Amino acid sequence: MTLLGVCYYPEHWPEERWAQDATQMRALGLDLVRIAEFAWARMEPAEGRFDWGWLDRAVETLAGAGLKLALGTPTPAPPAWLVQAHPDILPVDAEGRRRRHGGRRHVCANAPAFQTASDRIVAALAKRYGQHPALVGWQTDNEFGGGSTIRCYCDHCAAAFRRWLQARYGSLDQMNEAWGAVFWSQWYTEWDQIQLPNLVLGQPNPSHVLDYYRFSSDSWVAYQRAQIRQLRELSPGRWVTHNLMGPVRSLDYYALAADLDFVSWDNYPTGNTDRDTPLMYGPGATPPPHGYDVGDPALTAFYHTLMRGLKRQPVWIMEQQPGYVNWGKHNPTPRPGVVRYWTLEDFAHGTDTVVYFRWRACHYAQEQFHSGLLKHDGTPDQGFQEVAGLDKDRDLLTRLQGTQPQADVALLYSYEDDWAAALQPHHADFDVRRAVFALFRAFQRAGHAVDIVHPRADLSSYRLVVAPTLWLVDETLTAHLRAYVEGGGTLLIGPRSGFKTPSNLVHPDGPPGLLADLVGAKVTGFHSLPPGVTYGLRWPDEAEETPVLVWAEGLEPGPGVEAVATWGSGLLEGQAALTLRTVGNGQVAYFGAWPSDTVADSLVAWLAHVAGVWELAELPAGVTATRRDGPDQEYLFLVNGTDEYQMAALYPPAWADARSGEPWPATVTIPPRDVLVGARPHEAG
Repeated sequence: MTLLGVCYYPEHWPEERWAQDATQMRALGLDLVRIAEFAWARMEPAEGRFDWGWLDRAVETLAGAGLKLALGTPTPAPPAWLVQAHPDILPVDAEGRRRRHGGRRHVCANAPAFQTASDRIVAALAKRYGQHPALVGWQTDNEFGGGSTIRCYCDHCAAAFRRWLQARYGSLDQMNEAWGAVFWSQWYTEWDQIQLPNLVLGQPNPSHVLDYYRFSSDSWVAYQRAQIRQLRELSPGRWVTHNLMGPVRSLDYYALAADLDFVSWDNYPTGNTDRDTPLMYGPGATPPPHGYDVGDPALTAFYHTLMRGLKRQPVWIMEQQPGYVNWGKHNPTPRPGVVRYWTLEDFAHGTDTVVYFRWRACHYAQEQFHSGLLKHDGTPDQGFQEVAGLDKDRDLLTRLQGTQPQADVALLYSYEDDWAAALQPHHADFDVRRAVFALFRAFQRAGHAVDIVHPRADLSSYRLVVAPTLWLVDETLTAHLRAYVEGGGTLLIGPRSGFKTPSNLVHPDGPPGLLADLVGAKVTGFHSLPPGVTYGLRWPDEAEETPVLVWAEGLEPGPGVEAVATWGSGLLEGQAALTLRTVGNGQVAYFGAWPSDTVADSLVAWLAHVAGVWELAELPAGVTATRRDGPDQEYLFLVNGTDEYQMAALYPPAWADARSGEPWPATVTIPPRDVLVGARPHEAG
């Protein structure tokens, strides 16, 4: 069982220090060390010439201290000799510029020379260490998608893209039809005429671009699959994972995760908050209150939930921020207690194992100002002290391993929908992931646990499924959603759903396209609302209208379809904005408005009532609740990311402190920047 670990770079430190580090790691209570994912140049200093002596000694030193090992394949950082011999492995950006050596991920997945070199180093590493008794698992590469490195525009990719298109469509005529290539005389008569969709005068064809995005993602999925095939053959019995990045949007992580034993991801709360706040919060949206050094707990929870939903099982954190980072705008040093808070927050959202990045702050190169558990001088930093203090939590964290996160509500998110919408948003603030995040936060505020899953996932376990926007819809997806509703589920479909076919053409019947028969309503008009323009949404039994920003749709309900909410003002005045229809044993709603915070709160309250979904707790702003389910007990987590004591009312009040067993009162007080964990037997609920 692996509970806590750390990322370590023996090649960065004098060899005489290794034994001291290993002994200190084990004394700290760490179980596992991840190594080697950036050490290709040390392993293979020249083509086909390997130097394993240093790594042999590092492996034996760490294993001798009782530590388990996770080896990373070193392919994210190809050595200079490989680039010099094969400069065509360097990627080409959208402006046609060949990138250079000196960073990381400076490779094209479709370059034959890189594929050959990658196969060679992975096989050599797996043959050397794949049967070592201390080795428990592998990490493929490192952070696929980091630094906008998925999409390459080189000649290798152009040729591979044409092969991909031939496999997808079979004939040029079918591809031309799928792309609407009759427009602007884009009709192709030879496969070699097809280029990559960059350096185009004006806008490229969005169907062409969407397929290129799919191809680029598929290229890295196939590249990882080649590594996994070797690792499973040469190192049987060990797990294989990859350290994904929650914010990445250019790679279909559902497809990437399918080949892994479990998902791991890299959690950097303050850096993600600095970078992603303007991307994820649109008009009418406000971040929850939180400590300046905690990171936005809503963003952190969203990424946890998104990563957990890729395989719908517990995950690992392969890199957990242990202090300040070096790549945000401000990079605050966390106050005492925050690293422990992050660790407990990880477990609250479905994590089984936390690995801290990194052991010791580095003296050189790009990450000099990234903290470690040890300071630059090798003495313990604040994160070290807090990991040591986790001894009192260790029994609880061990009991949580393998328990399953539980939610009655699912939000649907598709990377392909995200890509397609970004190509033709029609409103600068209409963003698929932002819409999912808006409703995710509304359910959080209302005290509901939520999963985020693919639209085609098994939905049968959820009482309520919400599709904030389903951009690309085909007959199979429509039948899948109908089966969920007819089986007794409640489904809400949001604006712009069904607008496009899978090849990114407007459905000939207009929105909601193939979903019209399920929804029982027609979109009569869609309005992009510029800044300063709002339409009034009239909810039943509410005297005042709710202002709607960004997007509004008028709906024409068919027979037997209820108009729940209507437009009270604006050009759509008098038309339906929210419809509800009974289908089989369930019900389906369509909502034609952008979910700003106020709108989303009203919508979630209505949905919870209609679907019979009950909140876990009544929560103040900045506090969230999640649940995990084990064989004998279930666990409730109350996460307070604010700087104030907060009070949460529990539903039902049958919980006891998971550590002491002391019963909780009906209203629980949560200290600032802390996580409380309650437990109860299954029958108590």
